[in-house]
Amino acid sequence: MSRLAKNPLPIPSSVTIEVSGQEVKAKGPKGEMTYVAHNDVAVSVKDAEEGKVVKVDFVGTKSDTKPLWGTTWSNIRNVITGVSEGFVRELNIVGVGYRANVQGSDLVLSLGFSHEVRHAIPSDVTIEVVNQTEVKVSGIDKQRVGQVASDIRSYRPPEPYKGKGIRYKDEYIFRKEGKKK
Repeated sequence: MSRLAKNPLPIPSSVTIEVSGQEVKAKGPKGEMTYVAHNDVAVSVKDAEEGKVVKVDFVGTKSDTKPLWGTTWSNIRNVITGVSEGFVRELNIVGVGYRANVQGSDLVLSLGFSHEVRHAIPSDVTIEVVNQTEVKVSGIDKQRVGQVASDIRSYRPPEPYKGKGIRYKDEYIFRKEGKKK
């Protein structure tokens, strides 16, 4: 079992955190987010020699709720990182004639189908098309950014023979050998 939750989370100087009961509110240069912790976990803001830190403690007694301790710590870390720096997922589009562009509030994808695929851009996520084959999905909520990037990738996942499709920038596609004559 990981014991990362024993470590306090440092709060950057640009972020303010308020804890009221089980609710953690973070406000930073990118925006503000709220996270509600489980009842078996206690969250507190404390002063340390390096500045303010968030401390997550396990207060429950049941063994089946102990994993919530590490999950809560990780979720609060993601909230702090999101409001201070934000999260970015980059997608690459590989294939002849495959391209993307933004038209109004839609991401329009040409993926070799008989029609263009339109994906509505959510209000809490920013989608930027760097060039016709690179798409950046960014926002302050890590889960939301990952979900939107996954939804876009699901329109044409990469195939293992030629590698065509939409892939994450750091994704490795295991290539298969084709038919032999």
